[in-house]
Amino acid sequence: MAAALTVDSRFRPEYHFTAARNWLNDPNGLLYSNGVYHLFYQHNPHGVDWGNMSWGHATSADLVHWDEQPVAIMCDAQEAIFSGSAVVDVHNTSGFGTGGTAPLVAIYTSAYSAGSPLAGRQAQSLAYSTDDGATWRKYAGNPVLDRASAEFRDPKVFWYDGGVESYWVMVAVEAVDREVLLYKSHDLKTWDYLSTFGPANATGGVWECPDLFELPVDGEPGTSKWMLVVNLNPGGIAGGSGGQYFLGEFDGVRFRSESTVTEGMQEDGSRMGEYGWLDWGRDYYAAVSFSNAPDGRRLMIGWMNNWQYGALTPTGGWRGAMTLVREVTLIRQSGQVVLKQQPVDPFAVTGDVVCSLPLRQLSGCFPIPLDGPAEVLRIDAEFVPGTADEVGLVLREGTGERTVLAYNVAQGVLRLDRAASGETRFHEDFASVERVPVELENGRLRLQVFLDRCSVEVFAQDGLATITDQIFPSETSTSLSAFANGEGATLVGLAVVR
Repeated sequence: MAAALTVDSRFRPEYHFTAARNWLNDPNGLLYSNGVYHLFYQHNPHGVDWGNMSWGHATSADLVHWDEQPVAIMCDAQEAIFSGSAVVDVHNTSGFGTGGTAPLVAIYTSAYSAGSPLAGRQAQSLAYSTDDGATWRKYAGNPVLDRASAEFRDPKVFWYDGGVESYWVMVAVEAVDREVLLYKSHDLKTWDYLSTFGPANATGGVWECPDLFELPVDGEPGTSKWMLVVNLNPGGIAGGSGGQYFLGEFDGVRFRSESTVTEGMQEDGSRMGEYGWLDWGRDYYAAVSFSNAPDGRRLMIGWMNNWQYGALTPTGGWRGAMTLVREVTLIRQSGQVVLKQQPVDPFAVTGDVVCSLPLRQLSGCFPIPLDGPAEVLRIDAEFVPGTADEVGLVLREGTGERTVLAYNVAQGVLRLDRAASGETRFHEDFASVERVPVELENGRLRLQVFLDRCSVEVFAQDGLATITDQIFPSETSTSLSAFANGEGATLVGLAVVR
């Protein structure tokens, strides 16, 4: 008999979803149905390494507390179950519903194994549930879309209401070609080609996990833009995995980008900073949005990891976590339409303010007094850098360990330095420094920082800039401080919520 798998919870996050055991990566099949949010995800039910790809499943009523469910769609001798999406088929266009019950339909990539007649191909398939996601059955007519390709994957499906004609739209990728392909269907079973987008902007790796949705600008009807998300690996702004986006128009057939900086492949990466990035950290990948979210909200979640080192992170018995859920919106700023991301706050209901500091002049390092360790908390801080060179926070500090979040005034850049954050030697690329351009607003810098046992998520200027990174500090590295390099800085206020 095999030895029981030992689970080490030293770095297991408190408020980010992880599988109880084994490997987890891309979020899949995100949807809302009958008061419940469903998070499916790439999962290996049999080990802590990537393999045996199946759809794990978790549910939540509030997007913060998740309950792990049995594996939803299991791999078999014919196929691995790769990434995809799921929809509530309200009008039963698929015919899978019974007794007036709208079925849930998952659209996923079948990665066909050596034992299959389609070995080596990636094609799109269906599974459906008539009990609100508790159990799933694969469609007997799979695959429903096969291009005889080895790299055609990650279908995101949504209902497009064009007025004259309405239908399902699938957004998928030819990953190696850096192309997004669009198809339409009236029943989820038969698909017709619409158009192709790309290559464009960041093309330093394969394109994966696309998404396409409409967002109003400043919440105003009739002002909307369409947002196309394309994750890529490698080639992200911080190195390795990353997520980019394009803003433009979609007419039901073709997406036309208004934010393409350059057509084609950029070999030298010299314009990377001009592209639209979901996050400027190293650990926000495969981000996609929920289908059917209430009140028209566009909610996204990503895999909090990076393929550079994702298989080597120092966790025991489990590997991989999800980020916080973010609500994404578009606003106008300085005549430009820009992306704003705000987290679903795990401390909003049950958190207690454990430290609150009033306005004070800041020079050098100021330890923040806390009753208890600073490892799982939210920090809200506002600075006026003034004539100082830098201002910021030192997180999870201990003997020889610290994670530094610093704003350089001359450069107008916020950086997160995890080079000495704790365990870093498991991969040469982990000890890194991430940077994002941030403009002061009326001379002020606002930071909201979410700390969990193995992560830092930073939302600057109310979510106009974000950095997400993993860290693996010692249990004794729990100090927190604010600092200014140079004179003339003001800490307008700081609150710590636990």
